[in-house]
Amino acid sequence: MIKLLEKLGQNPQRSLTLFLRGLGLFVIGLLFVALGYINHHLWQIIGVAILGLACLIAAWGYLGIFANRWLNIIYRTRPNQKNSTNHNP
Repeated sequence: MIKLLEKLGQNPQRSLTLFLRGLGLFVIGLLFVALGYINHHLWQIIGVAILGLACLIAAWGYLGIFANRWLNIIYRTRPNQKNSTNHNP
């Protein structure tokens, strides 16, 4: 499980960029849904498709951010292995 977390959280800047792009797409999808409410309903279908894609992109970015922070917590709370194995002087 640690290897998976390391793979997902290896680049937190890229994960943040993905999350923000997903958030931007989410806003664009909401605008299409609102446009479909005012005009033709096909705009709403396009908006819902964009919302689904935006949620997937934002979730993938957030997963990377979360994995990076979780790894930092795991590594910070893990006891130092050099000191714990050498008790004898």
